[in-house]
Parts: sequence; structure tokens; C-alpha cells
Amino acid sequence: MKDYIEERAINIATYIIENNATVRQTAKQFGVSKSTVHKDVTERLETVNKALAQEARKVLDINKSERHIRGGLATKEKYLHQHM
Repeated sequence: MKDYIEERAINIATYIIENNATVRQTAKQFGVSKSTVHKDVTERLETVNKALAQEARKVLDINKSERHIRGGLATKEKYLHQHM
């Protein structure tokens, strides 16, 4: 694996952990796709830094379990502003 990809994977995982960030927020911050963020954290980082990969995975799993709640809140906000 190329050095810059390994470095990007480490930076992405660190960002996710420090900011409790979602895949979408992280992708926007680093200018890459959501697929790249996911692949960096779940596959590439495993070979570089397994402990960091596990920590980032925990944050992503929590975000995934909460995403339906965030989606519902966003929809609620949308319709509250439409009726005003």
C-alpha cells in the first residue's frame, strides 16, 4: 500500500475518533468519497494500526446505530420550517 494512503487512513481514523464524526462529515472534511472513508477505516487501517482501526470502528458503529434518529430529527425540522 502506498504511504500516502496509509497516512490518509490514519488521519481519517484520528479525525473520526477526536470529533465523533460520521462517515459523511469525514468525507467532506478530507475531500474524498464516503466509500473511501469506509474502506480506509475498515480495511486499509487494519493492516497499518489495528488498535486505531478498532477505536474508529466503535465510533462508526455508534453513529450507524443512531442514524435513523438523526434522520427523523432532520425530517421533523424540515417540516416545521415548511409550515411557518
